[in-house]
Amino acid sequence: MRTPLLWRPRRLFALLGTAALALAGAVALPGTAQAANVLTNPGFESGALSPWSCTGNLGSVVSSPVRTGGKALAGAVSSSDIAKCSQTVAVRPNTAYTLSGWVRGSYVYLGVDGGSSTWTSSPSAYSQLSVSFTTGASQTSATVYVHGWYAQGTYYADDINLDGPGGSSDTQAPTVPSSLRSTGKTSSSVSLAWNASTDNVGVTAYDVYSGPNQVLSVSGTSATVSGLAASTAYTFTVRARDAAGNSSAASNAVSVTTDAGGGGGTGFKQAAPYLYLGWGDPPSASSVMSSTGIKWYTMAFILSSGGCNPAWDGSRPLTGGNDQSVINSIRSAGGDIVPSIGGWSGNKLGPNCSTPEALAGAYQKVIDAYGLKAIDVDIENTDEFENATVQDRILGALKIVKANNPGLRTVLTFGTSTTGPTYWGNRLIEQAKALNAGIDVFTIMPFDFGGGADMYGNTVNATEGLKTKLKSTFGWDDATAYAHIGISGMNGLSDQQELTSPATWTSIRDWANSRHIARLAFWSVNRDRPCPGGGVVSNCSGISQSNWQFTSITAGFTG
Repeated sequence: MRTPLLWRPRRLFALLGTAALALAGAVALPGTAQAANVLTNPGFESGALSPWSCTGNLGSVVSSPVRTGGKALAGAVSSSDIAKCSQTVAVRPNTAYTLSGWVRGSYVYLGVDGGSSTWTSSPSAYSQLSVSFTTGASQTSATVYVHGWYAQGTYYADDINLDGPGGSSDTQAPTVPSSLRSTGKTSSSVSLAWNASTDNVGVTAYDVYSGPNQVLSVSGTSATVSGLAASTAYTFTVRARDAAGNSSAASNAVSVTTDAGGGGGTGFKQAAPYLYLGWGDPPSASSVMSSTGIKWYTMAFILSSGGCNPAWDGSRPLTGGNDQSVINSIRSAGGDIVPSIGGWSGNKLGPNCSTPEALAGAYQKVIDAYGLKAIDVDIENTDEFENATVQDRILGALKIVKANNPGLRTVLTFGTSTTGPTYWGNRLIEQAKALNAGIDVFTIMPFDFGGGADMYGNTVNATEGLKTKLKSTFGWDDATAYAHIGISGMNGLSDQQELTSPATWTSIRDWANSRHIARLAFWSVNRDRPCPGGGVVSNCSGISQSNWQFTSITAGFTG
């Protein structure tokens, strides 16, 4: 949300970045790549894509423009899909490879999953890209890719080469996953679990299918398929896959009908004002609960204590300190908490954890420390929100922890304009869909946008803009979109002197109830005390009000 009460200007556009992740594994004495292309159909001269696959079915083989031969790849990027075309090949462990290719278009990328990438902008002529990498000590497959960028027009690629020795001759498929079963469902998701497969070398992934379509790929033996339609029957199967690309036969099929939509939504409703133990004369959480009826708190903030290590405010241990004592008191009083990971300032986990897997590991430490039902990632500022690489890393990490923790709810909190998501908010939503991250709640912060006096009108307009974006991105109806929305306001005076009075907050809460949204929060309980004329400070609202008045109003949120 913020710390401590900093004004947050909304920057619009930033230069496109690139991923540059190091492949894990041994680096000593790697093998030397031989000059042989291990890719199949590298110049697309077969006239078909296979074995390349492209997201969104946006790839095709064209006759012009080509670099050599008579064919090339065309990737028709859209506003929500980068038309990523990839091919997985067998490789040798601890071996150096060079990936190269010729591309044409605005912002075209070439790279290897989990490893290095590079890009160029060459709209009018083919330009060569090249990147080198070394496989890990036990790595036997690599997935190379080429893609464009959102709304930047069709890109073209030709003569893609992966120079190095071919990989394993393993042809034995894993055994079939057994006992596929449903472990939970909502109106928009189904959680699945199954028994592990075995393989002569090792199982590297499980591919989850809905009917004939692969919808997820996970490393463990559970997954949650999200973005589903309410009151709809789905049939799921799972196949195991090894590093050489051998896939098992399909598991037993499981048919599941999602819950009804409408007012039921996702079944997740949370009134959870922010409580910050770092400053602002933190009140007794249990006393406020007794006075107001509030049951949930959003506890701020989880930051990096150095590298990819989570801690309260980046300095207090996850467990054993005052934070745990307060959480214990909240739970003893019949309540619970959702941690806020990130915020406006401080050293955050998103930029410090180098991969989605590492970031998911940091989130898992927080989940395990408190047996959490939900986590909130407050994604702000240029280091996380306005950073495409870190956005994708956070979404990838949330997808992993959701698959590994059936029933866990994931919340994203981010800024907004008075009419709905900004460029970066729209990108975050589009990427959540493209990566199948399964986000349960998209929470906007409708304040500090220079919105003037009408905080009710601006909040409603911003939320309606978010609803419209969710509908167009996910294909949801109004009720389903509202059920994935949260509002996180600021009580009293905001940093930009925007005034939200108790009466205004009551109107916002009533509107939120009438639309059956999922979450209502505000910053913060520390400030939910009167100090008319006191300005924007940490321990009171700057206006005339009763103690804990905004918290009492929020407790009336039922969704």
